[in-house]
Amino acid sequence: MPAHERITAAIAAATESGRPGLVPFITAGYPEPADFIATLKAVAEVGDVVELGIPFSDPMADGMTIQRSSFVALQKGVSLKWIFEQLDSASGEIDAPLVMMSYLNPLLAFGYDELAKRAHAAGVCGFIVPDLPFEESDEIRTALEAQGLGLIQLVTPATPDERLKVLCDASRGFVYAVTITGITGGGTGLPSDLANYLDKVAATSGLPVCAGFGIRAPDDVAAVGRHASGAIVGSALVEVLEQGDDPRPFLRSLIGT
Repeated sequence: MPAHERITAAIAAATESGRPGLVPFITAGYPEPADFIATLKAVAEVGDVVELGIPFSDPMADGMTIQRSSFVALQKGVSLKWIFEQLDSASGEIDAPLVMMSYLNPLLAFGYDELAKRAHAAGVCGFIVPDLPFEESDEIRTALEAQGLGLIQLVTPATPDERLKVLCDASRGFVYAVTITGITGGGTGLPSDLANYLDKVAATSGLPVCAGFGIRAPDDVAAVGRHASGAIVGSALVEVLEQGDDPRPFLRSLIGT
């Protein structure tokens, strides 16, 4: 099967088992590059799909926690080339499908065709590119799909219905439903009209819908899980890693396992 279908299958398997899929986000190489693979393995033990953040100097969609982690990782020499080399070293040892979340510049600099080949070889199944407008995504999508990789589309509460349909149809792996109009890591909680929004996205999409931004606690995951297939947890997990704690108990607490 194409690699992006592994993402869909992993989320579906979680929902079939009676719980929302869990998609933990980590910044690659943070807090210590030497611990990257050990951290990734620990997170992948619990997560159904793991979202790997590629450090970038201007992560405009991210709040202070992920901005800070990105800055530190860059200071310590983490690059896309280094991440691929680390993933090569753990080939066959990580069961959860991997999704890379990157702003466009590092991908453009790497070259789309080379990126797709390199990502496929390293076991990556898909990409999320938050600063890439759909209208400008044909070139990278074509390169990724030639290797069986998926470009995951983001939708928001402000996405018009017609555009929502276009984005859901174009997405691969899952549809990323941003829960708020803002940046990651907000402390304001989930919006009160979340259910209607997620129900609408789920009704539009033929793929699982995973909700992200502002999900920090078991109650948040449960609330999302009533209306979507999965929950994406980023800033709260990065804070756990920042403190030097084992991520597994925190992640298990989110899904009650």
